[in-house]
Amino acid sequence: MYKYYFRTGYGSSKLLIEFFKDAESNNFISDLLAAISELKPEVMDIPELWMNDEILLNINTEMGKFTVSTDIWGFVFIMAENNQECIFKINSILEVTENFEKEAVDFEKYKLK
Repeated sequence: MYKYYFRTGYGSSKLLIEFFKDAESNNFISDLLAAISELKPEVMDIPELWMNDEILLNINTEMGKFTVSTDIWGFVFIMAENNQECIFKINSILEVTENFEKEAVDFEKYKLK
């Protein structure tokens, strides 16, 4: 079961989705794309950022674009600063998808101090 937070970015008011359990699985990206298939996701490109120890997938959907960031520590983020509506939609899909479980978030943890 993949677990995730629907939360703001650090010091930001923009929402993102952070996966923190089993996201390092070889099947994660295909399971994610299958879960949101109603949005008709299409991977546009995969720039490799080896110096940052992460890989980005730029994805286009019927609701617009978003980015999936994966890193060597097993964390995965879905971000779309200019397309928050798409982030909300992905969250609403994942909330009712069997392989995904949303965890409660303390938004205070992500505010700048």
